[in-house]
Amino acid sequence: MTTAAPANELRTEALDYFKPLPSTVPAVSDNPITPEKIDLGKALFFDPRMSASGVFSCNSCHNLATGGDDNLETSIGHGWQKGPRNAPTVLNSVFNHAQFWDGRAADLKTQAKGPVQAGVEMANTPANVVATLSSMPQYVEWFEASFPGEDDPVTFDNFAKAIEAYEATLITPAPFDAWLNGDDGALSEKQTAGLRLFMDSGCAACHSGVNIGGHDYYPFGLVEKPGAEILPEGDKGRFAVTETVDDEYVFRAAPLRNIAVTAPYFHSGKVWDLGTAVAIMAESQLGADLSDKEVGEIVAFLESLTGTMPAATLPVLPAETGSTPRPSGEVQ
Repeated sequence: MTTAAPANELRTEALDYFKPLPSTVPAVSDNPITPEKIDLGKALFFDPRMSASGVFSCNSCHNLATGGDDNLETSIGHGWQKGPRNAPTVLNSVFNHAQFWDGRAADLKTQAKGPVQAGVEMANTPANVVATLSSMPQYVEWFEASFPGEDDPVTFDNFAKAIEAYEATLITPAPFDAWLNGDDGALSEKQTAGLRLFMDSGCAACHSGVNIGGHDYYPFGLVEKPGAEILPEGDKGRFAVTETVDDEYVFRAAPLRNIAVTAPYFHSGKVWDLGTAVAIMAESQLGADLSDKEVGEIVAFLESLTGTMPAATLPVLPAETGSTPRPSGEVQ
C-alpha cells in the first residue's frame, strides 16, 4: 500500500504540468480589450440577427447557461441542419492555442467569422452582417466608442474583434485553481488521488497547461483506434486543414476545464458519460485498462475543473429600423 504524497509535494509536481487561471482578463494579439469593446462583443454574441435567419446567435451553440456549449451531439444551425462536429465550450477558449477541433482558426477573432458564414450554421455574409449593424444607430455608436479614431468602424473585422474581447472575459476559476494556488482544502482526497493518476497514467502529456489541453494536436487512437461509432471515418480531423497524410484523424487535444458539464464528448459527440469517455481515452491513447475505481478517481479530479461562471446578464439589443435586412430561412 502506497502512502499519498503530501499536498505540497503533489502540487509542485502538478505545477510542472498545469498553470492556474490568471486573475485578470488576458491580452489578445492585435486587439486591445476595453470595457466598450467587451460590451459591444457581448451584444453581438447574443444577437440572433447576426444569422441570416435571425434565429441563431453565438450563444445558440455556446450557451452560457449550459457550460458554454449546446449539449448536443452536433449543433443545429440554419434551416435546422445538423453540423458535422460537437460544439466545443466557449468558456476559457481564449487560452487555446488554436480554435476548432482541427485548429483551423488561429485565434478567437478568426474563429468568430467562421460560424457566421458557414451555411450549416448561421449562413450569413460579411456584407449582410455589416448592413444589419449599420442600419441600427445604437450599434453604430457602440462601434464608434469601441474603435475610436476609425473612419468606418462598422466592419466585419471589428465585429469579430468585439466578440473576441467579450469571449476573453469568459473565464471560470475552479477549485483546482485554488488548490494550485496553495489551498490544500480545495480538493478532496479522491480528487487528489485522481490528479495523481491523471499525471502518472500519461493523461497530462496531452491535457496540460492553463486550459488542461487545447494547445496541441494528437492522433485519436494513438494506441488503439476507436470504432466508427466514436471516430467516424468520414471526418479525418486536421487533415482537412493541412492535407498531410500524417494528420489523418488528428485533432486538437480537448481543453478539459468544465468538462463535467459539457457532455457529450469527443468531436463526434457520441459519448454522454464522462467515465466512459475517460475509459475510452485511456485505452485508445495510452493502452491502459483502468479499473472502475481509477476511472472514478479521474472523474472526481475532472469535476474539480468545473469553475464559477462570470456574470452573464442578457444585454438589451438595439431595435431594427426600416433599413435593417429582413431575415431569410432559405437553405441555399
